[in-house]
Amino acid sequence: MIFANPLYLWLLLLLLPAIVWYIMKQKKAQASLQVSSTFAFDKLPTTYKAYLRHLRFILRLGVVACVIVALARPQSTDKWENQTTEGVDIVVALDISTSMLARDFKPNRIDAAKDVAAQFITGRTHDNIGLVIFAGESFTMCPMTTDHAVLLNLLKDVQCGMIADMTAIGDGLATAVNRIKDGPAKSKTIILLTDGTNNAGDIAPVTAAQIAKSFGIRVYTIGVGTQGTAPYPVQTPYGIEYQNIPVEIDEVTLKQIASTTGGEYFRATNKGVLKNIFSEIDKLEKTKLTVTEFSRREENFMPWAMMALILLICEIVLRNTLLRNIP
Repeated sequence: MIFANPLYLWLLLLLLPAIVWYIMKQKKAQASLQVSSTFAFDKLPTTYKAYLRHLRFILRLGVVACVIVALARPQSTDKWENQTTEGVDIVVALDISTSMLARDFKPNRIDAAKDVAAQFITGRTHDNIGLVIFAGESFTMCPMTTDHAVLLNLLKDVQCGMIADMTAIGDGLATAVNRIKDGPAKSKTIILLTDGTNNAGDIAPVTAAQIAKSFGIRVYTIGVGTQGTAPYPVQTPYGIEYQNIPVEIDEVTLKQIASTTGGEYFRATNKGVLKNIFSEIDKLEKTKLTVTEFSRREENFMPWAMMALILLICEIVLRNTLLRNIP
């Protein structure tokens, strides 16, 4: 605790002469009575008022002391503190090609992936997390940040069709590498989620994996899609109809990316499996980060002022009831 006006505390020294004055006054206030003997008074009981006769003075001292402390304005400590916590640098690279609208996941692949990714982000309180989206090209939706509220809002706005269609896995991975390579944490991880094969872009997926490896970045790849065929929305003259299309995931390439970087490949055939995959990735090694936190200053004079008021009221009540002087 600190005081905004600490010089007022010197006024507490005035209580000492007040106490001395009260003691001297009590000695002079004792009446002397000459009688032949005090034997008759020896067996008289001592009432509680005899013990309480100094209480009024004590209460007055308490009132003055509390008022002085309140005037000094006690406050909570105001300072910056560095705290060490655990964290990992993570970039989620999400495929938003139109094939992610297939409904082998509920409600569809893209919304299921966003929902599970949001739960994952919410559980990684101290991590720096970024978001990269890719289809025919790649785009950084959100740079790495610990402000997960902003990240989640941006993730919620992700939709298929935001960028040119097709699937550029290599470009998506390269963009994610570029975003995470200079992060502060020792452990750097990319989670790449796609439902297709690389058919666009300027960088081959294996080349992007080699770049990730050179920066010590692990890549966890997730192939999204059921086995066989999946219902896919198709525009017809009669409106949207769903046709079963083959699920084609380049698992060989995704496994090679994971193997090259020291990560792991997962196949998600439904939303439940996808949740389990993110739970498994959630067990990644953590590393120490330094986070600066601010401790806000608060005024604490009010309890002292309230105590002074309570003591004053008690003194007034006692002076006019139990400890009233009778002329």
